[in-house]
Amino acid sequence: MNRKRKKIIVGALAVVIGLPVAFTLTVLAWGAVSDKTNGTIVSSGVTRRYLLYVPRTYDRSKATPLVISIHPAATWPAVEMNISGWNELANQYGFIVVYPAGSGAFFGTLTRGASVWPGGPHTLPRDVRFISDLIDELEAEYNIDPNRIYANGMSNGGNMAFLLSCTLSGRIAAVGVVAGAQPQSWDCGGSKAVPTVAFHGTADKFAPYLGGESPIAPMPFANIPDWTARVAQRNQCKGDPSGTRITANVRRLAYTNCAGNADVILYTVEGGGHTWPGGKPLLEWWTGHTTHDINATSLMWEFFVQHPRGPK
Repeated sequence: MNRKRKKIIVGALAVVIGLPVAFTLTVLAWGAVSDKTNGTIVSSGVTRRYLLYVPRTYDRSKATPLVISIHPAATWPAVEMNISGWNELANQYGFIVVYPAGSGAFFGTLTRGASVWPGGPHTLPRDVRFISDLIDELEAEYNIDPNRIYANGMSNGGNMAFLLSCTLSGRIAAVGVVAGAQPQSWDCGGSKAVPTVAFHGTADKFAPYLGGESPIAPMPFANIPDWTARVAQRNQCKGDPSGTRITANVRRLAYTNCAGNADVILYTVEGGGHTWPGGKPLLEWWTGHTTHDINATSLMWEFFVQHPRGPK
């Protein structure tokens, strides 16, 4: 890579994740070393990477759930694995977890290290095809239960997980969104209702809880309570939502009585940052507070278990 191109990439990454360039250089270097994956497939003519975890309790004689966990922008699969702690639950409950790597962050290239899920009209179909092809690959190699395939992610990865509920609603049983970077406008078209659980902090400065401008994106983000209501509308939920306080700092809003049992749940973390509740804390000066009042991974798994895919 020539020096001019490298400077452009470093500068772009700094904008994407809101970090000083010096720190961004460290992130790039760390990504090149720590972005370890253990699987590849060719999708849309391009080699795509993923990190797969098969628990020691896996039994091929039993149909096994699959959890797809999608990393934030400007990171890589191992970051999502470490933040979320999905592998520990996989060992406990016997499901398989896969962490796909996003598209190249810059100029459409597929790079090692920091990458994103662009979600644009030209790149989204390619990434959706990749996830679909990845499911096919894992179904061919393992005894995957087709009715218990779940997607989740954080930030940009949370947006991608939600987009899968629009574009792969016939394969994804339920989705989880943590600190989702949801654009103000989205259209799922004629997609079927998909159960959705979301977690968001009121002090999230990168994906603001009440929506609006963000330092990490050129377009404004959605107001999260409004976005949740729109998801409930898509899922044809009837009646007003019910609100409960889980802890002193965590509120739960539940839309039930939805088409196909496709409940929509929002956990609001008061004072929570751009973080994974109950997960590995990030740099607090950068991302904000990580609450341990709840554990998003455990709550997502409970939600997933209650929402297998219904009849086709």
